Amino acid sequence: MEALIVAIAAALVVIVFVMASVKVVPQAHATLVERFGRYQRTLNAGIAIIIPFVDRIKPRIDLREQVISFPPQPVITEDNLVVGIDSVIYFQVTDPKAASYEIANYLMAIEQLTVTTLRNVIGSMDLEKTLTSRDGINAALRGVLDDATGRWGIRVNRVELKAIDPPNSVQQSMEKQMRAERDKRATILTAEGEKQSAILTAEGDRSAAILRAEGSARAAVLTAEGESEAILKVVEAIRNADPDSRVLAYQYLQTLPKIAAGDSNKIWMLPTELTGPMAHLAEALRPSRPTNPGVNDS
Repeated sequence: MEALIVAIAAALVVIVFVMASVKVVPQAHATLVERFGRYQRTLNAGIAIIIPFVDRIKPRIDLREQVISFPPQPVITEDNLVVGIDSVIYFQVTDPKAASYEIANYLMAIEQLTVTTLRNVIGSMDLEKTLTSRDGINAALRGVLDDATGRWGIRVNRVELKAIDPPNSVQQSMEKQMRAERDKRATILTAEGEKQSAILTAEGDRSAAILRAEGSARAAVLTAEGESEAILKVVEAIRNADPDSRVLAYQYLQTLPKIAAGDSNKIWMLPTELTGPMAHLAEALRPSRPTNPGVNDS
């Protein structure tokens, strides 16, 4: 019975020893092993064997890319204005040993280094340049941080400025300036639109006047051509009819009342050549004398 108890105890000790000897490291993590207080090796992802009670396992280190968002930091620009800058840093641990032994708290170290570097960079810029130079500020911060954190086993991948908040008085002034610029552009666009509209209206009126004048001239030409053709036809008809003087005298007398027609005609002047047509008309109305054959009219 005592032998059985000893065997069970030995088996339990072996199981505990084996369980303490086997360590499993998750993917994208690393663990440092210290033996008698000194660094011995780095355990990467997978199963590893250690010596229990001799080797000590330090806390796991995350090897994935990490993101740190820092609260807004007051920074003074070159023109003595205080702006609040909110930044974000993307970094990754590349050397677990250096990250563990070269720096006590690399997260705090990165935050403080970011703040001091940001103040140095912004301190050499005025407010306007600060608001329009985010890419330059990001590149400067990344260069300084990557150079400083390299010996800590950390690589800074990206640095982004989430917000740059100028003082309230400056924000109000900027908003007024922006409103004034928008009103100015709107006024200019309205004036240009009215100018263009007036130009188009004037061009349209000119074109219409030219077309009306051309139409009137064409109508006058066609009317004159029509009257000329009508006169020519009348003259041709008269010429073909070969009227005698009596017919012409009769037509002349019929035209005279039309000349005197009209409310404004108070005095009617008889033309001096009226006696000629009257004589022809009288001759036409005189009865013809019978002619006797053989009688001499003289």
